[in-house]
Amino acid sequence: MRIFISAGEPSGDLHGANLARALQRLCPDVECVGFGGEHMEAAGCRLLYPLSRLAVMWFARVAAKLPTFLRALSAADRSFRHARPDAVVLIDFPGFNWWVARRAHFHDIPTVYFVPPQLWAWAGWRVRKMRRWVRRVLCCLPFEVAWYRDRGVEAEYVGHPYFDELPQQRLDERFVEEHQARPGRIVGLLPGSRTQEVERNLSTLVETARRVLARCPDTRFLVACYRPQHRQYVEAYLAGRGLPITPFSGRTPEIIHLSHCCVAVSGSVGLELLYRGKPACVVYRIQPLERLLSRPFITARYISLVNLLADAELFPEYLTDRCAAGPISEHVIRWLTDEEAYRHSREALAALRQRVAGSGACERAARQVLELAQQGKSARRRSA
Repeated sequence: MRIFISAGEPSGDLHGANLARALQRLCPDVECVGFGGEHMEAAGCRLLYPLSRLAVMWFARVAAKLPTFLRALSAADRSFRHARPDAVVLIDFPGFNWWVARRAHFHDIPTVYFVPPQLWAWAGWRVRKMRRWVRRVLCCLPFEVAWYRDRGVEAEYVGHPYFDELPQQRLDERFVEEHQARPGRIVGLLPGSRTQEVERNLSTLVETARRVLARCPDTRFLVACYRPQHRQYVEAYLAGRGLPITPFSGRTPEIIHLSHCCVAVSGSVGLELLYRGKPACVVYRIQPLERLLSRPFITARYISLVNLLADAELFPEYLTDRCAAGPISEHVIRWLTDEEAYRHSREALAALRQRVAGSGACERAARQVLELAQQGKSARRRSA
């Protein structure tokens, strides 16, 4: 059996890898091919293109990468024609994956959307694409199922795959002990996994740190960079500023574990903050024009996955086109100085984790994918 997986972001690469392993456990002769990154490749997937290295958002950046996306789409179409998979699995990254879904539909290949885009949050009219080109949606958030079914889309709830990954994390004890031995409480700064997120949000994170230090001078800041080049960018930005801010790459779990609280760019890292019970502010800074253009399409109350799961603002959040360091720093200072407020925040996170942070999403998703693939094979045999 052959399964095509298309993941176009670092988080999708991680989820695709865990899905591939679950597929292999359930069906040892399965072959996984498609788009992803180093995690999927390590899990035994044959990559047609390392798409997760090209994760981009917003119109101008997508347009700049258009020739590359077209080449990748052509590779998918050739695979569908000459090495027909039994099912196609799409993981987030809708701008590109809609086109993959369209080609799979043209070749009559059953398509599953795992970690679907948040259509209910903005531009809900896009559900027509899901209804037309996708056979089944595997939902990560409990309320998504009813939303999709009400709009004529077959949907099942499997849970969020990030909660499969988090229990497997093993901290670097030497790194943890080294920083625990130093004086001062730590605040984690999490600037995002995409280069443009780091570039747009770093100034807000650094200004927040500067304001916190003015009130809590014994605080230290650790920056969790996703890639070494992001760490180099942060080091260059910090040069000459004289702030106790140290960037690291590949140390996100350790930095969250060490931190008293965090400031994070919106993304799946919020679920890791929830899992480890760390109060955090969430920020996502965009250009004024992007803010203006996106405003009519945004219908969700929150941008943070944690707040969406809680249906309450457990993480103060700021989707903004300007620096929000002032209000963010006030939240951080309160968590550093008000023990009651800090305890209340952690208790609310613990209660939500108990309710939603169960593992097993990838195995449940793998069963759904294999079921759909088998149905497709049976249908082809009947029509032959």
